[in-house]
Amino acid sequence: MTDADTQADHLLWQAAVIERIETQTAKVKSFYLRPQKWRFFRAGQHLDVRLTAPDGYEVQRSYSVASEPGLAGLYELVVERLKDGEISPFLHDVAAVGDVLEVRGPFGGHFVWNAADGGPLLLIAGGSGIAPLMSIVRHSTAVGGDVAVVLLQAARTWNDVIYREELHALDAAGAGFALMLSLSRDAARRPQDAGRRIDAPLLEAALARLGVAPRLTFVCGSNPFVEAVTGHLLDLGFDPQTVRTERFGW
Repeated sequence: MTDADTQADHLLWQAAVIERIETQTAKVKSFYLRPQKWRFFRAGQHLDVRLTAPDGYEVQRSYSVASEPGLAGLYELVVERLKDGEISPFLHDVAAVGDVLEVRGPFGGHFVWNAADGGPLLLIAGGSGIAPLMSIVRHSTAVGGDVAVVLLQAARTWNDVIYREELHALDAAGAGFALMLSLSRDAARRPQDAGRRIDAPLLEAALARLGVAPRLTFVCGSNPFVEAVTGHLLDLGFDPQTVRTERFGW
């Protein structure tokens, strides 16, 4: 199959069954989709999801894949319930296991990582922006090697930390992965965490935890979050060519 054929294949909409739904936090759920044809993806890529109303009205949104690329068959999408959203309220309040959605993709070529890219890696997530970074974390763990990864994750409170238990377990395993939390409306529970928004000193602490300059830095979150974090990174002397960003518009 040629690259053109592969890309054309990814542009086609296909049915995907909701096989499992898991609650992550009060406002965030994971949806595990089994498509008719599973297509390989790279850690960091996203899918388009389309809903069609009985009157023919269509709406579509893009959601990053959080699952590990080596686990074929299912795509895990992380969806935060947005008050004024068109898709997220339906998924949270109406959709059930066995329902069918339309998906296409995966897409994305800049905000991706595989073992050949190497490390160390500094990952910085705001809220549900953890989704593509979780795929990178899981992939780096699965492929092994000596890639050091530090994840600095921002959330409002301790209970808003998406994947908290899984990430804590990876951190405790001591296999080259370290987790730091930035809680803007809560007190820090661990010495390496902070009860404030991400700032330059916290980024410097993450760099110290990594031990060496990162080969690549990935930042994902809302527009204001990404703007603030990348501003701090540039002030700290980061090479813009090594910083990759992905943002959503709220």
